Amino acid sequence: MAVEGTTGRVTRRRVRTRANLLDAAFSVFAAKGFGHVSIEQVCEAAGYSRGAFYSNFSSLDELFFALYRERADLIAEQVSGVLALDGPDLDVPAAVDRVTDVLLLDRDWLLVKTDFLVHAARDLDVARSLLEHRARLRQAIADRLGRARGHTALPAVLGGTDGAARAVVAAYDGVTTQLLLDRDVEHARAWLKQLLTALLTDGSGTPDQH
Repeated sequence: MAVEGTTGRVTRRRVRTRANLLDAAFSVFAAKGFGHVSIEQVCEAAGYSRGAFYSNFSSLDELFFALYRERADLIAEQVSGVLALDGPDLDVPAAVDRVTDVLLLDRDWLLVKTDFLVHAARDLDVARSLLEHRARLRQAIADRLGRARGHTALPAVLGGTDGAARAVVAAYDGVTTQLLLDRDVEHARAWLKQLLTALLTDGSGTPDQH
């Protein structure tokens, strides 16, 4: 029993250490940019030794990808959660309204995400992992659109649910890129609502009408 209790405490401490390292790395990467950050800087920000770092991550690249995956998974959960609220039907403008209200539009995250995209563009293995993750997000959106008996048919020009899901992700990417430059979160959120409504409906309605 004593061994089990000790193991439980060690496991919880390791989980907490990993979470603290990820939080510290997020702040350091957002401030300095990937490629300008050392393991020592992450450890200093988290208040841990290099030993604590290497007990959780084999390299800065591994930590960087874990950080990206954690935040990207949060976005996928946000989108899936609000899309599920309509049950078997899907009121597209209302769903767009909910999605854009909860969607993560944090500038620090966008800085880290952009760094990760640039890093992946130069590393084939990282690119494959990133493409797989983005494909899962698109598939989750496409599956939800496909299950909907819906209030609104998707525009034929999108070529079906897969095309619609690609359009949604592309719209998010474009709006967040603009947000990096003008830093206007409220305008970005409003523009994303308008853009997604226009993409997924005939464009005659706006989310604010629902």
